[in-house]
Amino acid sequence: MFAVVDPRYEDWGLRSAVGVAPDPQFEVIEPKGGETPVVVEVPHAGLSLDAETLSFTVAPARSIARDADLHVDALFEDAPVEGATLLYARASRYLVDLNRGEQDIDHDAVDGGGRAPWPRGLIWRLTTDGEPILARRLPRAELERRLDLVYRPYHRVLEQLLARKRARFGFAILLCAHSMPSQPRRGHENTGVARADIVPGTRGRTTASAAVIDMVDRHARSCGYTVRHDDPYRGGFSTGHYGTPASGIHAIQVEISRRLYMDESTLRTDPQGFQSVREFARTLVARLAFAENPTTLDALRGYAPGGT
Repeated sequence: MFAVVDPRYEDWGLRSAVGVAPDPQFEVIEPKGGETPVVVEVPHAGLSLDAETLSFTVAPARSIARDADLHVDALFEDAPVEGATLLYARASRYLVDLNRGEQDIDHDAVDGGGRAPWPRGLIWRLTTDGEPILARRLPRAELERRLDLVYRPYHRVLEQLLARKRARFGFAILLCAHSMPSQPRRGHENTGVARADIVPGTRGRTTASAAVIDMVDRHARSCGYTVRHDDPYRGGFSTGHYGTPASGIHAIQVEISRRLYMDESTLRTDPQGFQSVREFARTLVARLAFAENPTTLDALRGYAPGGT
């Protein structure tokens, strides 16, 4: 159900416990070279829906793509070169949303669900355009199947990665990488109100240290991007669940405006914009490795994109 490129996972017993399918639901790419305390997770870039999920799905293909964080996995593909571990989902968020808690279930989406309304919770019932995703309410057995297929293995691996980083370095930094529409929408129409280029989310600066938060903000601005912290996204499940600075795990969600790297109507990447954002992503990952080391951080204050 997932693919990895590092034999250490054999030691964790995850292959035998979960199994490996020809079409992995998520992948882990380990550092190429020296390892750093950084984990980059990309939970929403995937488009894959398995046959059982498709049997419940009526959403049009364009919605599956529009509601994905398209190309974010590619934007951060250099993270392992900079010493980070990259975890990214191949499964669509329409299968299960990896950035929600297991209890975030709309009662109209799943039999026995407890939250209302929660149409874009653990199981999405409506697209962001307000169109139905589900042909019918999911039986509880179908929810459990999806949780066992991808959600629980994904978070089990993420927990193991963060524990390994903290054990080795004394702390870990989780970068939750996402993209966002450049404007909020009402139905099929944009509101005309532009969002910032980069939105870091830390739930009111509670999920990471000031050194981590300030480095992200400063680096984005040094690249010429506008920044608005926690607005409109304060960080999802991964940020809030794993981000516990007192225990040495710092988590920050970074939302990147799609207008910076793609045409939001055709969903095609803009080559020049894509390369600029990819360089921003690479250098951000490189700098985060030193965010908890004040001495090194001072030395890196002049660090510019493309630097070493």
